[in-house]
Amino acid sequence: MDSLTQIVLGAAVGEAVLGKKVGNKAMLYGAIAGTIPDLDVLASNFTDTVSALEIHRGFTHSIVFSIVFAPIFGWLVSKIESFKSFKSWSWLFFWAFITHPLLDAHTTWGTQLFWPFDLRLAYKNIFVVDPIYTLPFLVCLLLALFSRRTNPKRQFFNRLGLILSSTYLVITLFLKWAAFSQFKQALNNQNIDYIDIDTRPSPLNTILWNANVDTKDVYLLGDYSFFDSQPISFSIYEKNHHLIDDLKHNEKVQRMIAITEGWYSISQKNGNLYFNDLRFGLLNLKPESDDFVFQFLIEKHTDGTVNFIEQPRDRSDAKGMLNALWQRIKGN
Repeated sequence: MDSLTQIVLGAAVGEAVLGKKVGNKAMLYGAIAGTIPDLDVLASNFTDTVSALEIHRGFTHSIVFSIVFAPIFGWLVSKIESFKSFKSWSWLFFWAFITHPLLDAHTTWGTQLFWPFDLRLAYKNIFVVDPIYTLPFLVCLLLALFSRRTNPKRQFFNRLGLILSSTYLVITLFLKWAAFSQFKQALNNQNIDYIDIDTRPSPLNTILWNANVDTKDVYLLGDYSFFDSQPISFSIYEKNHHLIDDLKHNEKVQRMIAITEGWYSISQKNGNLYFNDLRFGLLNLKPESDDFVFQFLIEKHTDGTVNFIEQPRDRSDAKGMLNALWQRIKGN
């Protein structure tokens, strides 16, 4: 999830664990703890693209990290704060650390909660930024923040925020199931044989859902809004995996394929090959668009090495996407 959401969650967890004893400092340290796991993004400054993608939401989003580092941070804070309970501070950091990846597991990228085991949890039922999840949670947290520590309403507001956000997460699981059922029915109605379906919410909402469909020869991409009145249609995307047949045994290529869990296509532009991660969809809702959110230039060198270079996006891409997204949410 986005940084603001993780700060809100961490602060609320800190308040729930230690708010009665240390007041707003519980929220402060909970908020700090809620951001620490995402420091793994700094890896992109020190390593190659493929390694950075593997590291992201890996060790720092694991149960191991929570268990090992909670007492370390708990000890440090117990030394600088007047409240000296090592156990209490460690407990605060543990819960703030562990709830971070538990929430991230609901997004498309998921988390390696059970690191070092190569198992990524990704329920794909909420977008990384979802105002319906965050804003009510934030309002409740602020109401708690400006209430006295001894005021019973403080704990009430904090619990309310946790309950509302958690309830919404549960609801999105049912919405995902409903959208998946619609995609599956549409494929059956159109007599399309398929191998697998991957569904996820579109940006900023859980009304409009996207689906990637794996068939024998091509991928089909479709979307469905709960306000739709017309049947679901699918756009065809060639896999073009044959374009990298000469690179199939390259270590970085194999790692990129593993990162995408096989949901990738290859496109060719101006003599260059691009690796498209299909899991995060398109920046353009126009049919047959190939403007993928995550697209990587495949850079081949004469010595046999291969590099993946993520293609930059500018604000105009996002602005155009938001305008089209709003229109599509309202139905086809």
